[in-house]
Amino acid sequence: MTREEKDLVLHDLCARLPYRVIGEYSWKGNEPYNRELTGSLFDELKSSWDSTEDSEFLPYLRPMSSMTEEEKKEYQSLCVIHSDHDADDNVTYYYFDTVESFDYLNKNMFDYRGLIDKDLALSTEIYNPYYKD
Repeated sequence: MTREEKDLVLHDLCARLPYRVIGEYSWKGNEPYNRELTGSLFDELKSSWDSTEDSEFLPYLRPMSSMTEEEKKEYQSLCVIHSDHDADDNVTYYYFDTVESFDYLNKNMFDYRGLIDKDLALSTEIYNPYYKD
């Protein structure tokens, strides 16, 4: 993982730390295992990533495409909506994120930064550790 990738993951995890975050954790090349992110693990990751130690934490996140219609409505209700009319009086709506909308995405583990596509997170579509029977 490059320094930029580590920074991107750490910034993402900072916002998710108040919520239950589970990911694959590996240390010094050992076999990865599922572990819940805690404040102490976050500090450990940051320390090891600032040094030359080999550790990795790949959070399980939901792809944005997995958002249900109900979740889309709830998410959009947290956004600021602005409408604009063109010359033919057609209306275009623009959604602007708010702090509450980002909290919603973080709490529900949506991958709005594209970490899954960058191989910096694992998709919950393959395995979902948050799912409860």
